[in-house]
Amino acid sequence: MANPVLTEDAVNTGAVAWVLTSAALVFLMTAGLGFFYGGLVRDTNVINTMMMSVASMAIVCLTWVVFGFSWAFGDNGSTGFGMFVGNFDYSLWMNLDMKMWGDSGLPGLCFAAFQMTFAIIASAIISGSLVERMRFSAYSIMLALWSLLIYAPLCHWVWGTGGWIGAMGALDFAGGTVVHISSGVSGLVAGAIVGPRRHVEKELGPANAPFVILGGSLLWFGWLGFNGGSALSVSDGVAARAVATTFVAAASSMLSWLMLERLLKGKSSSVGASVGAVAGLVCITPGAGFVTPGWSIAIGALGAVWCYVSVEIVNKVNLVDDTLDAFGLHGMGGIGGAILTGIFALDGGLIYTGSFELLGKQIAGAMAGVAFSATGTAIIVVALRLVMKLRIPEEQEVEGVDQHTHGETYHSPVKKYPQAKASESSEVSDTV
Repeated sequence: MANPVLTEDAVNTGAVAWVLTSAALVFLMTAGLGFFYGGLVRDTNVINTMMMSVASMAIVCLTWVVFGFSWAFGDNGSTGFGMFVGNFDYSLWMNLDMKMWGDSGLPGLCFAAFQMTFAIIASAIISGSLVERMRFSAYSIMLALWSLLIYAPLCHWVWGTGGWIGAMGALDFAGGTVVHISSGVSGLVAGAIVGPRRHVEKELGPANAPFVILGGSLLWFGWLGFNGGSALSVSDGVAARAVATTFVAAASSMLSWLMLERLLKGKSSSVGASVGAVAGLVCITPGAGFVTPGWSIAIGALGAVWCYVSVEIVNKVNLVDDTLDAFGLHGMGGIGGAILTGIFALDGGLIYTGSFELLGKQIAGAMAGVAFSATGTAIIVVALRLVMKLRIPEEQEVEGVDQHTHGETYHSPVKKYPQAKASESSEVSDTV
C-alpha cells in the first residue's frame, strides 16, 4: 500500500475521531472478556482467568508494535510473497507517524492502534479453552508467538495488501475469520494438547453470574466499535449499518438462546442471555457492514442455534476440554457467520443473486483460516511442551490456581464475630 505523507488537508478528522474512539471501545472488550470468562470458572481460579485476558493487553501490544503490524499490513508484493506475508517496513511502527494510511484519511498510527486492539482481543479469546490448568508463564509465551506467527499472517491474508483470501473475494468485514475462527480453533487445538482439567465441577455452575453479565454487556458495548470502527469512515453510511446490525443480531441471538434454554432445559438463565448475545455478536462480525438490519435478525437467530448446538456437541462428545466454550462460540460462530454472510450479503449474497459464488468463497476462506490456525497452533504448543512445562502441578490445580500462581484470592478471609448477648440484642431492638 502506497502511503502518502501526512498533511493537514488530507486528514479526515471525523474518521480519525471515530476510529480512535472505536479503538478504545475494542480495547475495553478485553477487560469485558476477562469478567465474562472470570465469572464462569471456580472461585479459586477467577483471578488467574481474568489475568489471562489482562496479560494479552500488554504482551500483544508490544508484539504488535515491534513486528506484528508490519507482518500483517506491510506491502511485500515485490518479493513474490505478498499474498502470504507483509514485511519489516513498519517494525516498531517506524514510518507511520508522518504517513497517511492509503486513501483512508487516517494517519498510519491511528490505523495501527485500531488494528492492535483486534490482535489483543483475538489472543485473549484463546484462554477460554485453557483456563484452570495451564501455567501462566507458558500461556504468556504462547500468546506472544501466536500473535506473531498465526494472527499476523492470517490478518495479512484477509486484510493486507495482496493477501490471497481478500484477493479471492471472500468478505470479512470485522474479523470473523481473522479474529474468531483463528482464536476459537487455536484454543481448541491448544486445549487438546495441554489436556483436560483434572478437577471439573460443572454442576456447581459459574462462580459469579453478575461478572458474566457485566462482561457480556461490556463486550456488546465494545463490539459497536469493533464492527462500526471497521468501516474506517463515517461518511458513507457503512459504519451506521455495521452498528445497527450489531445491535440487532445480538438482540435476536440473545432471545433465541433464551428460548432454546427454556425449551430444552426448562429455564432461561442470566448466563445464557450473555452467552447468547456474544454468539450473535460473533456471527454478525464478518457481515456487519455487508448485510441489512433486517437480515441481521435472521443471522442472530440462526447463529444462536448454530452456536448452541456446537457448544452442546463439544461438551457431550468431551474429546477436548473446551473449558469456556471458546471454540463453540468463537470458532464455530466465526464459521457460521462467514457462511451466513455469503447468503445474506447485499453484494453477491445467495438470496440476492441466486449464485453460490460468494458463498463458496466464504467457505473456502473460513476453511483456510481453520487449517492454518489449527496447524500453526499445534506446532507452537508442541514446541513449547518440548522445552517447558505447560501444566500446573496437580495439587495446585485441584486447590485452585489463584493463590499458587498470583498469591491472591478472589474471596477475602471471612471474619467471625462473636454472637451478641441477648441483652445487647434487646437494647439494639429497643433503640431501633
